[in-house]
Amino acid sequence: MRGATPPSSSLPNRFRVGEVPTIYYVPDFVSAAEEASLVQEVQVAPVAKWKTLKNRRLQNWGGVVHEKGLISQPIPAWLSSITEKIAKETNLFPAPINHVLVNEYLPGQGITSHQDGPVYYPVVAILSLGAPTLMHFTPHVRLTEANNDENPDGLLEPSQKTQGGRDHPVQATCSLVLMPRSLLVFKDSAYTEYLHGIDEAYEDLLNNKVVNLDAYLSHVSSRNDGIAEDSRLGDVAEEKDMLRRTGTRVSLTCRHVPKVYKNFLRL
Repeated sequence: MRGATPPSSSLPNRFRVGEVPTIYYVPDFVSAAEEASLVQEVQVAPVAKWKTLKNRRLQNWGGVVHEKGLISQPIPAWLSSITEKIAKETNLFPAPINHVLVNEYLPGQGITSHQDGPVYYPVVAILSLGAPTLMHFTPHVRLTEANNDENPDGLLEPSQKTQGGRDHPVQATCSLVLMPRSLLVFKDSAYTEYLHGIDEAYEDLLNNKVVNLDAYLSHVSSRNDGIAEDSRLGDVAEEKDMLRRTGTRVSLTCRHVPKVYKNFLRL
């Protein structure tokens, strides 16, 4: 599947953001009613579907991801309806989305910078529900090593340390504010050569690395749709350079696994 010609995006160029190939940010991809319905479905899921981690809790839908592929399970109708919409309107997946991770983040929680790996087709779509957050894209160490002439110090993955045992500073190439109901899609180098993550913090600095900052500030300043008075947006209306996380965020990370198995015996 990776050797096939990749699909051409149906997303207009106006949704492309930043200089890293290729990141799309689509505000208001779903309506407020659709958002409320999805959050309700997440909340009423069986307790057994939740897995609690140190920095968040999650639900796994579509099956078990193994290094050799996906041991598939059916995706419920409430999820398949939104994954079908994402696949149709982006036109970036070679086949139906067959795996979804539902992540729930409380204020102060995040996820370590990481890559999703080769088991997935190299396109990720993340639908954000609830409170906003800031996601960072950071170059992988192998990319910075290849550009040593321009960056002689290089950049390490956040988990790596210098010989002295101290963390090596890692600078994000770009950041995006992920607003409620927005869709983030990334592929190409953004998938293969960059890490993505969310800081474990109660507030995020909104600086010139935030590639959709102007659109975000315009969005929250608008009184026409009532978003500026939405408590999920924290204090950003008063502090233009800071995003305070005061609510719960739910995200749907949607991907396609090309190699699918019906049971463990076929691995």
